[in-house]
Amino acid sequence: MDSNLLKVFVEVANEKSISKAAINLEFAQSNVTSRIKQLEKSLETTLFYRVPKGVILSKEGEKLYPYALEIVKKIELANYEMKNINQQKHLIIGSTESNASTRIIPFLLQLHEDFSNMSLELITNTTKEITKKVLDYKVDIAFISGFPKNDELMILNKIEENIVLVESKEENTSNTFLSFKNGCAYNDFGQEYLKKISEKELKNLEFGNYETILGCIKAGMGKSILPLSIIKKLNYEKDLKITELSKDIVNLPTCMVCRKDNLPRIKNYLENFKF
Repeated sequence: MDSNLLKVFVEVANEKSISKAAINLEFAQSNVTSRIKQLEKSLETTLFYRVPKGVILSKEGEKLYPYALEIVKKIELANYEMKNINQQKHLIIGSTESNASTRIIPFLLQLHEDFSNMSLELITNTTKEITKKVLDYKVDIAFISGFPKNDELMILNKIEENIVLVESKEENTSNTFLSFKNGCAYNDFGQEYLKKISEKELKNLEFGNYETILGCIKAGMGKSILPLSIIKKLNYEKDLKITELSKDIVNLPTCMVCRKDNLPRIKNYLENFKF
């Protein structure tokens, strides 16, 4: 059984979509379809059923999935171990956009200085997506917003964040929550919190970067909940009404995490790194 076919099978099963799996794997959609058909032919069974919103596993596919997932994870772990057999030669770092905006560059520069022979790779996304990547062995360490919710992850380092309610200084601004894309931890908390304290119906608008969000808040389009570090980094601190939320209301530190079964060889260095 070809492990490359199993990798495609697992990705399609996880995404419940051939097109989304193709994007994640950086394959053409036809290539993914072809590989699934090839795997089905070799096993002489149907692994997926097509539904209006994508695909779902057949009973045979559900039986295969846990075995395929274990094989894919072991192969990825073996590849990682062989690349770093004596020392950390390559480190893949996942980060939220908020952390990347505020402190990732000094961190990367210091890593490059202290480990000049180690190659670095950075992937940015939401907490939800970055967590998924570290669980799937696709990144070695990850900066996420809030404490990890999966028991397979451990915290290597932690950065406290001051979480604030950000509003325009103008009166009578729109009761709209301006948020980063779906999967951001600040969004999940922010929407629930503002619904609790607001007497009016709360609308929601999603944006692709934090500078746009802050600019729209300044213009009176709505409000948001963000770490103060982003507001300071983008120089909006004097332009907005900022209300700090106590740790009793929200505690969302930025945590550097890794898998418990995939500890980086520079673990001690990362645990003692001063941000």
